[in-house]
Amino acid sequence: MNRDENGLPVDVLGDCERLNVHGRGLRAGFANMCLGLGGWTIGGPPPKLDKYVIVAAPHTTWWDGFWMLAFAWHWGIELNWMGKASLLKGPFGWVPKRAGLVPVDRSKPQGLVAQMAEVFEERDTVLLAIPPEGTRAKREYWKSGFIQIARAAKVPVCMSYLDYDKREAGFGPVFEPSEELSADMDRVRAFYKAEWARHPALFTPPRLREEDVVVKIGTRGSDDASDEQLLAAGNE
Repeated sequence: MNRDENGLPVDVLGDCERLNVHGRGLRAGFANMCLGLGGWTIGGPPPKLDKYVIVAAPHTTWWDGFWMLAFAWHWGIELNWMGKASLLKGPFGWVPKRAGLVPVDRSKPQGLVAQMAEVFEERDTVLLAIPPEGTRAKREYWKSGFIQIARAAKVPVCMSYLDYDKREAGFGPVFEPSEELSADMDRVRAFYKAEWARHPALFTPPRLREEDVVVKIGTRGSDDASDEQLLAAGNE
C-alpha cells in the first residue's frame, strides 16, 4: 500500500514510475527474514529513478537505520549515506564503503552541499538517505541539508517512512524542490506523523530554522534572507 501526500493509504501514486520487482539473493533473503520476524509489512515501492534524495524519517531510535536498510535490500536498491572520510581509512574501511557511505570532508572550502552536488554529478546512481532530525533526541528544528543538496544537485526528494504504529514502511511521494522553501516544507509537514515514530515524544516536527529566519528578516523590512544567512542558520 502506498501513502499519499497526506500520509494516507492509497493504491497508486502517480508522481513517478515505481519499481515493481523485488531484490534477489542472500541480502534480500536476509532482509525479508528480519522484516518478517519484526512483523513489518511492505509499503510503497521506491521510485524508478537513478538519483534522488531520501528523507529518512522518523528517526527516534537506532533501529530506524536497520529497518530502512532492510527495506532497501528487500527492494534490491543500494542506499547511500554521508559520513566522515576518515571512516574509509584503515583495514576495515571497506565495510562502510560497501554499506554505501559517501565520504565528506567538512574542512573543504566548497562546503558539504557542494561536495554532495559533485557526487550526484559524477556518479550514475545516487540514492542518498538523510535523516533531517539529525539525532534521536527531540530538537527544535530539522536540518536543511536534505533540501539544500537536492536543490544544488537538481534531483528530486522522496519522502520515505517507518510507521511503527502499523508496522509498515516504504517510499512515499516524490517532489522537485522549488524556490519556495516554506511551500516545500508544507508538503513534508503534511506527510509525516508523530505517531509513526518508535518514540513519538522524541519526534521533531518538520520545520527548518531557515523558515523562521525568513520570517524574522521579513518583519524588519526585507522579504528574503540571503543565501549566507540561510546556510548559516541551517548549520546551527
